[in-house]
Amino acid sequence: MIAAWWDAASRAFGDVQQWLFETVVQPLMFGAGLGNLLEDGYRATGWLLVGLLQIALMVLLFGALERWRPVEAVTDRRAVRTDIIYTLIRRLGLMRVALFFLVDPLWDFAVGKLRVAGLPTWSLDELWPGVTDIALVSFLLYLLLFDLVDYALHVGQHRFRWWWQLHALHHSQRQMTMWSDNRNHLLDDLIHDSLFVLVALLVGIAPTQFVAVVAITQLMESLSHANVRLSFGPLLSRVLVGPQYHRLHHRIGLGHESAGAGSLGGHNFAVLFPLWDIVFGTARFDGRYEPTGIRDQLPEHGARDYGRGFWAQQWLGLKRLAGRA
Repeated sequence: MIAAWWDAASRAFGDVQQWLFETVVQPLMFGAGLGNLLEDGYRATGWLLVGLLQIALMVLLFGALERWRPVEAVTDRRAVRTDIIYTLIRRLGLMRVALFFLVDPLWDFAVGKLRVAGLPTWSLDELWPGVTDIALVSFLLYLLLFDLVDYALHVGQHRFRWWWQLHALHHSQRQMTMWSDNRNHLLDDLIHDSLFVLVALLVGIAPTQFVAVVAITQLMESLSHANVRLSFGPLLSRVLVGPQYHRLHHRIGLGHESAGAGSLGGHNFAVLFPLWDIVFGTARFDGRYEPTGIRDQLPEHGARDYGRGFWAQQWLGLKRLAGRA
């Protein structure tokens, strides 16, 4: 039954993507003289459609949850509006366009050279022949694999001091909402997504499965950042990351510090499955809802400025990376 639903949903998405491409995107591309990039335009249409669906679900479902049982009253509306800008950039495909022009050709060239040099073509599906012929099973295995990749990259964002200078922007939001997931420095996103795409090229995931993995991951990340008192309970919270579990990751002095002030590290890095935190000893289950942010934002610890608007936040991130802020 689940497999049948999955196949039906995939077909429906493909039909809508085809319609949107043929009626809107393709005419615009021909008008702009980009007829030689129609295949790439079709893929971009898929990312655009995914983003629109995600935003619709966020507004209708996650927004209702935030109104139902908010953790705290949101008083800094300007900060939330800035987070919405990040979400539109991220979810409507602008980062994918940047990757297409700046990074994808480089990785395609590098992987091509490695193949010529003898690197074998490998696919996760080959590990379980027959079983992974079932599309849903194959997708779930890839979802688990890429969640492990996300966990490793997230740990790196906290453990490498230079990378933390960029990633700190994400943690500087003092009032988390469903929009806060996308509050990232653009260079941080570029590094993360480039490595993520490289892994995708190396393991041979199909483009449609890759889009689905990214879409589901992003949607769950929006939920885990939501301003809602929502626990998945003592059992399910050890299976799936939820708002309560992830809020601890953003807690001042705990979520991104391991051994006192200024010591990088933290807890609850998992994006989808707490399994990775449990296996690598970074899990912490705590039912409290406490203030979020970074210790050095507090007046008694220097009141460090992470910026208010989009451009100020981006500029200050570069200054921190250069050791000048």
